[in-house]
Amino acid sequence: MSSNHDEPLFLSDDPDEIPGELCEGVWKLLIVDDDQEIHAVTKMALSDVIIANRSLEFLHAYSGIEALDCLTEHDDIAMVLLDVVMETDDAGLNVAKAIREELGNDEVRIVLRTGQPGYAPEESVVKNYDINDYKTKTELTRSRLLTTVFSAIRSYQQLRTINENRRGLRKIIHSASNLMEKHSIVNFSEGVVTQLASLLGLRAEGIVGARAPDKENDIIVLGAAGHFAGSINKSLRSLESQRIEEGVKRCLAERRHVQMEGATVFFIDGQEHQAAAYIETADAIENYDQELLEVFLANIAVGFENANLFEELRSAAYLDPLTGIANRAEFTRQLQRLAERASKSKVAAIVDIDHFSDVNDGLGQDVGNALLRSVALRLTEQLGNDIFVARIAADVFGLIGPEHIISPQNLNELFKLPFRAGEHYIPLSITCGFTSADNSERSNGKALLKQAYIALKNAKKNSFERFNYYRPYMEEETQHRLHMVRRLRADFAARKLEVWYQPQVDLSNGCIIGVESLLRWPQDDGSFISPAEFIPLAEYSGLIVDIGAWVIEEACQQIRRFDERGYGDIRIAVNVSVPQFRMRDFPELIEQQLKQHQVNPDRLELEITESIVMEDPDFVADILYRLKRQGIHVAIDDFGVGFSSLSYLQKLPLDRLKIDKTFVHHSDEESGRIIIETIVDMAHRLGLGVVAEGIEDEQQLNYFKQLNCAEAQGYYFARPMPADKLAKMLASEESDCVSLTRESQLN
Repeated sequence: MSSNHDEPLFLSDDPDEIPGELCEGVWKLLIVDDDQEIHAVTKMALSDVIIANRSLEFLHAYSGIEALDCLTEHDDIAMVLLDVVMETDDAGLNVAKAIREELGNDEVRIVLRTGQPGYAPEESVVKNYDINDYKTKTELTRSRLLTTVFSAIRSYQQLRTINENRRGLRKIIHSASNLMEKHSIVNFSEGVVTQLASLLGLRAEGIVGARAPDKENDIIVLGAAGHFAGSINKSLRSLESQRIEEGVKRCLAERRHVQMEGATVFFIDGQEHQAAAYIETADAIENYDQELLEVFLANIAVGFENANLFEELRSAAYLDPLTGIANRAEFTRQLQRLAERASKSKVAAIVDIDHFSDVNDGLGQDVGNALLRSVALRLTEQLGNDIFVARIAADVFGLIGPEHIISPQNLNELFKLPFRAGEHYIPLSITCGFTSADNSERSNGKALLKQAYIALKNAKKNSFERFNYYRPYMEEETQHRLHMVRRLRADFAARKLEVWYQPQVDLSNGCIIGVESLLRWPQDDGSFISPAEFIPLAEYSGLIVDIGAWVIEEACQQIRRFDERGYGDIRIAVNVSVPQFRMRDFPELIEQQLKQHQVNPDRLELEITESIVMEDPDFVADILYRLKRQGIHVAIDDFGVGFSSLSYLQKLPLDRLKIDKTFVHHSDEESGRIIIETIVDMAHRLGLGVVAEGIEDEQQLNYFKQLNCAEAQGYYFARPMPADKLAKMLASEESDCVSLTRESQLN
């Protein structure tokens, strides 16, 4: 095919053909010319040509605009035979420029042809737009055209290979970074299938499988895509394909890639974990693809280890290690999903096991742990797959699901039978708080959790049935309580609280023998917040310990002032809260205050309630004996309202009983008098003094005087008053004591 003997293409046709073997795939060649005859003779000259085992496919355009439309539609055109002069003198040059700049196609090879040599492009145009060749139509013999086409297509193939490798490397980097974001082993494995298919230019159809850790011969599908998607977390046998199963097992056993008919199984060799990725591939993988895949699979192997690590971390973060069910973090995540898809038919519940600490204390922590596992198992098995179950605190479980399943009746039914914990069968009762998904605030799962806890707290405090549903007023009460606690804390720090005093009178002579210190919380407008409201808040917040210590200090200072003014026989009674009394060093703190202010211990009386006594009698007895050894007096306040055992009266070192004003107010009734007289008689027999609280009229006064009740206090004698007013009242008396008659006139 020497060019010396070639005739012009348009004058004669060279009979020689380029031999080759036709296979799947073609090289697309675009002929751009406004002369139809050029299209015909070019196609005829090249119709039987085979290059690199592929035939040519001809596309036709008759103008520059048509050429660009065709190139836009087909992104795999290998070569353009482009006429320079068509609808305009430079139409071909404009197409060449648009191919490179507008379409961004740097792979397609461009050969310019012209029938008018005078319109030859400038050298800069050829260089700038990467034009392969420029020929006049008259100099293109068939042999020369074949040489040009061969050269151009081989150049295209090389560029394509280089760009494919470049794109492959980009895909590897992109795929690896994407996979690193898929922390779940299921998501990661599904991503492996997707990214492998993408690298191969295939649809994502395949699976990733690995041996089950507890079953050496069983292979679990970790991730899947395409028509295999439903097999995730199932055994490989569930695919019911012996061919796939054998291919995957062979890959894992031989630790290498396995080529199968219509598929390839890739071996993923991690440091500790191995897996096999089965991908449906119609053809064998080309050599350059194999090199890219090896690089990618090396990244996957590292990522696979990371995915297992992430899965373990996820399990640690979202699973309760004791019971194997979800933990509080996962419960909160599920609540967030519930809030975002609010449904009136779904509820969240918090289930608190009553008195669970008794199990740990009485039978040991191992039994307690076994009991929690037993509860988790019954909840998950009996409530069914539609219910999400989590352990969100030590003995607290969280539930999410349909309202007709998560109901008080169903939950109580689940807890009717005892739970097995080792050799023990332990009955349990529960308290529950419920909230509806319809209550979610601004799609906030944390709000639902808070609401369920509010309902639980209300159920513990106020509900005889031991369950409650969240209502907005509950949260309003909670917010009000927290607001009041903040105010109380701030005002206490600012020394705005005050200690007032109510006189206690000796009924035999009418003299004031003592005062009871009472806490007051004044407001800026001159009003006062009732102790019945703020004392429980102080106890709830723990502030009562600091406030109580301050009250005792104030009482000691007031005793010193009594001594300085000559009232050395007046004692001060101080109420002691439960949290104060629980402090092991409470007697030492009292002793420290007495010494600091140089106060005689018998001038201070501590008033405790029956609830303190009955909570832990032995502990209380120890504290009281330590106080008594210091010489401090002790009284039982509000005696009789606790309906508790009276046996402690024989065991504890007490000085006085204070009859609650509830009984005093019913002293005009037969039933009230029976209780009062029983208390007074019992106290006398035990050698205890009796103080009647809440005396408001002369009839009550005379009744208690007839009973030989030693002391009393109440509005009949004096209301609680600030220290300065108490000092003025005492100073106004000429006699040694304040008489009942004169003090009654003062009030």
